[in-house]
Amino acid sequence: MHTFPKLHNATWPGIVGKGPDLEPILSLDTMLELTAGAEVNGITFDGIDLGLFEQHVNLDADDREIQALADKISGFGLDVGSLVAPIWGGPALGSASEQAFFLEQVRKSCRFGQKLRQIGIRPGGVIRIDSASSPEQWATDPHGNTQKIADTFRRACDIAAEYGETLAAEGEVCWGGMHSWKTMLETLEAVNRPNLGFQADMSHTLLYLLGTNRPEDRILPPDFDWSDRDTLQEALQTLTAALRPWTVDFHVAQNDGTVYGTGSHDKTGRHCLPTDPAGKLDIVHDAGYWLRDEKGQLTKAFRHICWDGCMFPNEVMQRQQTWNDILAVMIQVREAHGWSEA
Repeated sequence: MHTFPKLHNATWPGIVGKGPDLEPILSLDTMLELTAGAEVNGITFDGIDLGLFEQHVNLDADDREIQALADKISGFGLDVGSLVAPIWGGPALGSASEQAFFLEQVRKSCRFGQKLRQIGIRPGGVIRIDSASSPEQWATDPHGNTQKIADTFRRACDIAAEYGETLAAEGEVCWGGMHSWKTMLETLEAVNRPNLGFQADMSHTLLYLLGTNRPEDRILPPDFDWSDRDTLQEALQTLTAALRPWTVDFHVAQNDGTVYGTGSHDKTGRHCLPTDPAGKLDIVHDAGYWLRDEKGQLTKAFRHICWDGCMFPNEVMQRQQTWNDILAVMIQVREAHGWSEA
């Protein structure tokens, strides 16, 4: 059995798509219990990727509080990997004060991540960001706004470097300047910093193929038939050839080819369970387009991978079998594209 990449579960599905007028938020304790409780043939999750959202975590926590959090997580036999910076109150295309908020949230997140590394519970991972701006706002001045996002991201990179952190921009069709594979690539190239990379999510990047929110950049034909697996694989090869060299963090996920969202996450990918017959991806095979290079060789670009599945009903999320099924497909991905070390 391969030992790398390590297998992580995300905590933020307990928050994203939950809240007032929706289903209740699932606590961090609940997400930790469900993650630690998953087991397939004696194999368990190795860790979690942690959203630094106030519903789960105090971003301004002092050293004592961070240590207590680390003790809680390690008590479940889990490590911490990548973190999500809560930057949405300060869009990268916003005012000077909004950009300052964005950058301060990045600073706080990097400090939090550094503390977890020093404690020893976080052996690796990135700080996840996005533009926190809409595609519509970006479209008012595509070139100028890409440069504005890039400037904000460069300043964020300077902050991250102070803490020894790498930032990862997650490609989602709901974020301006990141809403298609071409605009994402343009933004990454405009930033051009060694500590900014791409976070690939199999669910979100599927929508890049469809040109959701930017039809002129779609890769699959408008009349695409999902039964045409050969054309889908060619499209995935085109997509990953462009973005794989930038990829520093990876989410295993499934998507049924439709969009769904709430609030600022409007019109983003509808995550599916790995057992959903409506899912359009061959999860295990298609993960290989991100985990292997064009010659089929393992990139070993990251030492853990994470399952990301948001907006499932609480009734589904609170069934232990849900997480056993998720862990099972994660194990399959690792066996197909993983490696072992002494």
